[in-house]
Amino acid sequence: MTSQPEKRSPVPRRSVLGTALGGAAVAALPGTTRAAQSDGPGASGGDGSEGEGVGRPWRLRDTMTSDSAWEQFLRGQDLLWTRLPTLWYEGPFLGDGLLGSMVCQEPGANRIRFTVQHGRVQDHRPEFGSGWGTCRLPVGHLTLDPVGTITAVDWRLSLWNAELSGTVTTTAGTLTLSALIHDEVFAARVTAAGGEQATWTFHPEEAISPRKIQEAPPAGYTGNPPWTTRTTDDGTAQVLQPLTGGGQTATSYRRSGDDLLLSVGHSFPSGTAAEADSLRNLRRAPSYDVLRHRHTAWWHVFYRQSFVSFPDQRLQSFHWIQLYKVASASRAGGPVMATSGPWLEPTPWPAVWWNLNVQLEYWLIQGFNHPELDSLATTLRQNQEQLVANVPAAYRSDSSGIGRSSDMFANREVGQPGTGAETGDLTWALHNVWLSYRHSMDKSLLRDTIYPVLRRAINYYLHFLTPGSDSRLHLPSTLSPEYPVVPPQDTNYDLALIRWGCQTLLESAQLLGINDELRPRWQEVLARLTPYPIDDNGFMIGADTPYAQSHRHYSHLLMVYPLHLVNWDQPENRDLITKSVVHWHALTGAHRGYSYTGAASIYAMTGDGDTAIGYLRKFFDPGTRYPCRANTHYTEAGPVIETPLSASQSLHDMFCQSWGGVVRVFPAVPSAWKDVTLHNFRTQGAFLVSALRKAGATRFIRVRSLAGEPLKLRHGLSGTLTAVLDDGTPAHTRDLGNGTLAIDLAKGREVLVYAGSRPDLVIAPVAVSEPGAAWGLP
Repeated sequence: MTSQPEKRSPVPRRSVLGTALGGAAVAALPGTTRAAQSDGPGASGGDGSEGEGVGRPWRLRDTMTSDSAWEQFLRGQDLLWTRLPTLWYEGPFLGDGLLGSMVCQEPGANRIRFTVQHGRVQDHRPEFGSGWGTCRLPVGHLTLDPVGTITAVDWRLSLWNAELSGTVTTTAGTLTLSALIHDEVFAARVTAAGGEQATWTFHPEEAISPRKIQEAPPAGYTGNPPWTTRTTDDGTAQVLQPLTGGGQTATSYRRSGDDLLLSVGHSFPSGTAAEADSLRNLRRAPSYDVLRHRHTAWWHVFYRQSFVSFPDQRLQSFHWIQLYKVASASRAGGPVMATSGPWLEPTPWPAVWWNLNVQLEYWLIQGFNHPELDSLATTLRQNQEQLVANVPAAYRSDSSGIGRSSDMFANREVGQPGTGAETGDLTWALHNVWLSYRHSMDKSLLRDTIYPVLRRAINYYLHFLTPGSDSRLHLPSTLSPEYPVVPPQDTNYDLALIRWGCQTLLESAQLLGINDELRPRWQEVLARLTPYPIDDNGFMIGADTPYAQSHRHYSHLLMVYPLHLVNWDQPENRDLITKSVVHWHALTGAHRGYSYTGAASIYAMTGDGDTAIGYLRKFFDPGTRYPCRANTHYTEAGPVIETPLSASQSLHDMFCQSWGGVVRVFPAVPSAWKDVTLHNFRTQGAFLVSALRKAGATRFIRVRSLAGEPLKLRHGLSGTLTAVLDDGTPAHTRDLGNGTLAIDLAKGREVLVYAGSRPDLVIAPVAVSEPGAAWGLP
């Protein structure tokens, strides 16, 4: 495979922000109990009197429409450094979904290190497994060597421009630097003053698995050949790394005045294409200024797709940094994120992990309204043949699967139920793709990826389900991811995924108009599958296997979150949910960062925002064993990118939820956060939600339909409601009870909902009530 051709810019040049938000004449009308008693609501005044505001136009006054407004807001979220970072998880980071760089002091040296890593660079020897044979491989790093001794730095990582800039002060003078990554090109500009001068050096790194920090290579493994160097006719330096298993990595770089430009190519099976790819990338970037112009244009369009503001400064900044991070790490059509994203450091996990990590990595892109970042869905679509090859040969005619970890091509065998193997990871990953479908209502996702792959993933389970003496269907022994005890049968992780998979296949077949011969089988499984094993403490790991040891994963609670098969809208299950999550966290010692983000999201589902934020703050507590680090990255035995990204999803779960066909606005906002602004928050059903919470109360909700799906809105408003469409006509509404309003909303139309008098319809940042330090080393 050679490097894919250029396919920027995935974000449309026209911003979604402000689209169809203003100018239309609209009439106010109620969507209250009175409306539910008739086909359509009558007119209502903002103070409860009849007729007030009928025909009055409405428009959202969006203060975030100019570059200057965005630059000012995001400047308040930037990472800052006044001390030289000494570790990768302290320093700035840059990326474009493929090429990545982290910046810190070269260990033990008076140099600044810029790592050079690429998400497509991997080995190609599957016989040695994902840890060694198909693992991510290091590329190298740059060093910036000053003349004098470094005494201070003053750096800013600008989110708005996705650019590092600042100064390095030394005993000899000053270096002024800027750096960015765009179109697979790392670009830096360094100017020297006083007695300083900038010296750049590229250091290739051995093409061996980063897992070497933990273990020796497997038997029979031989190292990759050494790299070679050359200089092209135009003075571009190249480092060429051949690979034993086939393929090549090539790093090309050149200096021009104060500018340094570098690109990495990787090809397989070709052993020469990478060098041409890296040179072609450089030819597209004649100078720092040219590349920067294209780069900032992309990012400035990117951010405008949605907006959120809340009054906790440090968490608000963290949240926006995660959006920058995930856009730096993933783009649709590119490699699915490995545990470290495009960056790579010494780690025992130099691959894609499918039993929690990859799922948590992508949740936040939905609410942020950035489907163009979904490389998980494109990876599963592009590698369906490999998913078939991953199951034992006897089942390949109708089944697919994936093992715990793999390369970017999903190459990893999966074990069989009955052997204690971990078998459900592909089905869980497909839930992410289902979320992408539900947030976009793009039937091509359903038709081309979800339905065919999920059908085969569930088929794999069906081969092993057997009736017991109770006439229920039971699953022989499988592993609940990474729990140390294997249940003899009926692992809750898999039971939840089987139920979700069969339900989803039935729904998908109906949506696609497919009369599938397996439909009766899926219905039978849903009717006869054994209930979830539970005990006095809630959900067990599986049959005869209680949750009895502290464990970081919440795999045994998957039916609660994120599948929502057992949820808070089912009063009969509330006690079970509560005691299950309480017991999960009562056994301490093995919890990790995502244990806290997972609990935060579960409590947000229950509507308990204060408990949710309490758990989330544990992730940010420096006294926690594995806390969020200075640059918002996270590490255990090595970098794992999913946990901070899942913390952003926990915040999303506090602000807006849309599981079960109901859009819930501000369902679990912590009581201390009196003011919150949401704008173009994307929900299931392909709705864009804008809402304002002020002084602890929701003031208005605007919903735009992108697909014409049924809208059920749990609004959190009290009093007489007004629901008005964007063409001056009353919204057709029905009161469903429990604070939920059904609203007929056609594709491309908008509805405004509020209580009492029409509020100011302003989209703007909220005032900070909880100040906090900037991220980085300020």
